[in-house]
Amino acid sequence: MMISLFLALFLPCAGMSVVFLVYMCLLWYAAHHLPEMTAPVKPNTGAGLSAAELDKLPRTTGNELGLGTECSVCLEDIEAEQPARVFPGCNHGFHLQCADTWLSKNPACPVCRNKLEPDFFRPSETSPC
Repeated sequence: MMISLFLALFLPCAGMSVVFLVYMCLLWYAAHHLPEMTAPVKPNTGAGLSAAELDKLPRTTGNELGLGTECSVCLEDIEAEQPARVFPGCNHGFHLQCADTWLSKNPACPVCRNKLEPDFFRPSETSPC
């Protein structure tokens, strides 16, 4: 009777201790022998747009964008009378101030990451003036 009580208490505790020790050994091995799996931080490769380049981008108002248009930068609706900016190429619309702030740091659309083409800012040879 005494032996069966001892075995009933000792064996589960011994089994859990072995499982815990194996877990700790695997954890130690992983921490000391496996390569670090963190992704390197990508540096900001491109500077933003200048004020002159921002002035060349098309401006519009909320009326022309359509109903229910939401600025993806500030997550607020673009009201009918508010100035807005449409990105050439992808046609995503944003508040004028939000778009200019974003583009002064990063020359790509905040929604689709489409980069603004440098050709857009060059003077065209076929200018009617």
